[in-house]
Amino acid sequence: MLVDKVFNDKKKEVGDFKFDKNVVSVFDDMVVRSVPFYLEMQRMLTELSADFAKKDTNLYDLGCSTGATLMNLDSALDKSISFVGVDESEEMLKKCRKNLLDNGITRKFDLISTDLNNGVVLDNPSVVIFCLTLQFIRPLYRTNLIKSIYEQLPENGALLMVEKVLGEDSLFNRLFIKYYYEFKRRNDYSEIEISKKREALENVLIPYKLKENEEMLKSVGFKYVEVFFKWYNFTGIIAVK
Repeated sequence: MLVDKVFNDKKKEVGDFKFDKNVVSVFDDMVVRSVPFYLEMQRMLTELSADFAKKDTNLYDLGCSTGATLMNLDSALDKSISFVGVDESEEMLKKCRKNLLDNGITRKFDLISTDLNNGVVLDNPSVVIFCLTLQFIRPLYRTNLIKSIYEQLPENGALLMVEKVLGEDSLFNRLFIKYYYEFKRRNDYSEIEISKKREALENVLIPYKLKENEEMLKSVGFKYVEVFFKWYNFTGIIAVK
């Protein structure tokens, strides 16, 4: 696994964050060092998916990146369940396909390139996963995307989300961000790397408050909405139709 050094060049100007070749090559290291309890959240996504994914249906990973979630799910789900990975980045999809094949995935899977801002068409879904994805969808389109997914899920179908979130008020928001940057420092990110990545993500990653996410899910019709993970400014939510 290559070590994330994307933002360690002091002289390089910072543009908007993109899932390009440079990011894809170090993404697995980046996400583990940048997201608190990432591996535990992956384990929880697997447990929850196993309880809601139905035989002979499709499981969708929207924003599948390098395929980590799908690889974790493979040993836990019935082989009649097909995987569909969706990502806008062609580089991510190339890496995802290679990872799935290298890890001996034998079940049927399909990888689709699409911009989720424009919506998504689901075929026979029982579980839909957003793992650190919805936060990159422009707010203008976010509720419509969730509403569309709700309408395409069957009764008892599940939507699983892992998101970065804002604190409910400015006091805790400042504290949670401080604790988050301390987490990154413990994982050997320098002040330059933290600052440059923050600047790169500023106009790209737009988090909601936890309550805003919960209210959005309920507003489109989900009957059950529950938080299954919370660490300062990161959360996991399950919604069931």
